[in-house]
Amino acid sequence: MHRVRVRSSSLAVVGYDEAGRLLEVEFTNGSVYEYFDVPPAVHLALVTAPSLGRHMNAYVKPVFHCRRIRPPSA
Repeated sequence: MHRVRVRSSSLAVVGYDEAGRLLEVEFTNGSVYEYFDVPPAVHLALVTAPSLGRHMNAYVKPVFHCRRIRPPSA
């Protein structure tokens, strides 16, 4: 999986595995989530959005199934 640090007040790192269509997002609070069956175009739209947090809330969270793989930092 290729991960990149992003400039966002809510997202810290975004990773994507195109073959597995798996999006991994680390939030600035330390929590990490995996989103399943995410098309490459959705990943590209996220990392190029003017506001990653708003895009995440509008086009990723309500659409794709996910699981938390790390809780927020204490």
